[in-house]
Amino acid sequence: MEFHNLGRTGLRVSGFGMGCGNFGGIGSAPEFFGQGEPEEEAFVLLDRAVDLGINYLDTANAYGGGRSESTIGKWLATKDSSVRDNLLISSKVANPVGEGPNQRGLSRRHILEQIDVSLGRLGVDHLDMYLVHAPDPNTPLEETLDALDSLIVAGKVRYIGASNFPAWLMAKALWISDAAGGHRFEWIQNSFSLIDQRDQAEMLELCRDQGLGFTNFSPLSGGLLTGKYRFDDDYPEGSRMTKRPEPYMRHWNEETFARLDRLAGAASDAGVSMAGMALGWLYNHPDITSSIVGPRRPAHFEPVEEALGLDLTESEWEEIGGIFDEGNA
Repeated sequence: MEFHNLGRTGLRVSGFGMGCGNFGGIGSAPEFFGQGEPEEEAFVLLDRAVDLGINYLDTANAYGGGRSESTIGKWLATKDSSVRDNLLISSKVANPVGEGPNQRGLSRRHILEQIDVSLGRLGVDHLDMYLVHAPDPNTPLEETLDALDSLIVAGKVRYIGASNFPAWLMAKALWISDAAGGHRFEWIQNSFSLIDQRDQAEMLELCRDQGLGFTNFSPLSGGLLTGKYRFDDDYPEGSRMTKRPEPYMRHWNEETFARLDRLAGAASDAGVSMAGMALGWLYNHPDITSSIVGPRRPAHFEPVEEALGLDLTESEWEEIGGIFDEGNA
């Protein structure tokens, strides 16, 4: 496992991160709270991630209605300090955690309240990394950034970042922090994969210019890049497309599946699975700090292992990326 600096910081992050959004639910969706991986299965997945060299655990206060953070906390409680000292715990704030108007968003009130809730569930005294989960158009960005700065000053958070931000809003946030002399966002976490390369231009160019890290979620595009779906067939039972298909429906067309066939051929020639090739392309991407995988069974780590052993030349990497880079604007 390779480790990369988180942007301009000295924090070293594993090339793959462990996404914990399925612990006790399916992301932040209330209709799936209590589903996903139960504690016993989540513990096995976390142990496997650590065995692979993953040092970065990604969760959120809203995942599973708080069950994801609680599961990680219970798992950490079974480990000695040598495990915790080698892990980076990252959580998020913004998505709804209740019905009230102040139980969501990025107000000072909500952020200062939720950091303590997250720390309590996780059983830690600080978070290594803390993300705003999404923009909040109802709260001035200055208020949000000031509140996050106070968390770093108080020792509750080490580094802050933003998720689901467009490049223009990230640039605005950096300007606000620089002008105020406060701590700034050090990385962005957005969707990015072979199929979804929309951030290849503006966002990744901003990251290079401003020394930002980039961690990506949905590296396999809801399973599309595993080859388990067929355009004219029903979704496999229990698959992501049976639960949360909305983020991926724009890719559901004959052209995408023709490109997937090309990827399957390239993967076969390289002796790896489609998923292994897709993750290997990200692992070799010069601008990606860490790709967040969300395995639901130990066998789902196999493509990660394939990716770790996949050494692509520059021309091979460009050829694989070129299969999907057309029409991603």
